[in-house]
Amino acid sequence: MGFKPGLVVQELGWDTDTDDELRVAVEDAVDADLVDGDYGNVVDAVLLWWRADDGDLVDGLVDSLTDLVGGGVIWLLTPKIGRPGAVDPADIAEAAPIAGLAQTTAATVSKDWAATRLVAPKSPA
Repeated sequence: MGFKPGLVVQELGWDTDTDDELRVAVEDAVDADLVDGDYGNVVDAVLLWWRADDGDLVDGLVDSLTDLVGGGVIWLLTPKIGRPGAVDPADIAEAAPIAGLAQTTAATVSKDWAATRLVAPKSPA
């Protein structure tokens, strides 16, 4: 997923169904704890856990941009197709540009979760 030591990664949408092994792997990669929505400073990346019944995906993506540095990355983590709460890839493809994001990569990151890499626009220089 491209995480390196020193990056600040914000986690949104955590619940009891999230993949703890993946969370620990990200923390190990950045050599720090994940920060939450109350962090109050800029972050380099966001892990957004999202399920079909979590509400409007566009709103969730826009909210995840709040602390994200220009040019930062959002990893949208959704249950794999066939699992409870799975999100249709077409919904992600439709929601991302509305939220001002570009979809770049999709990957399987654990037994139950898939990830979609979304890139935020860079801030003007």
